[in-house]
Amino acid sequence: MPDSTAYKVLTAEQMTALERDGSFAGAPVDLQDGYIHLSTAAQLEETLDKHFAGQDGLWLAAVDLEALGDAVKWEPSRGGQLFPHIYGALPLDAVIAYSEVHHEPDGSLRLPVTG
Repeated sequence: MPDSTAYKVLTAEQMTALERDGSFAGAPVDLQDGYIHLSTAAQLEETLDKHFAGQDGLWLAAVDLEALGDAVKWEPSRGGQLFPHIYGALPLDAVIAYSEVHHEPDGSLRLPVTG
């Protein structure tokens, strides 16, 4: 069973827009590809390294995939891994937690937690 929570990496500007507008239509690459790219917890570090290296002020939004229903499709990408993609906008009410990207002292990524 695929994960029920996935993560979207957002710039500070994109996070502000999501909070302000109540939904996020996608980053330029999402709009170009026709879906919003997400990563599982296990895929997140590689996504950050590959697509966001050297960028500051990034945010992680934890997304409840079950709340999005049929809009989520698991499709092969990097190295054949299955990634969750949202066909449509990301509504703020499907975001269960968010925080700035932060690494623990041991170098591991701190995931946003609810509560």
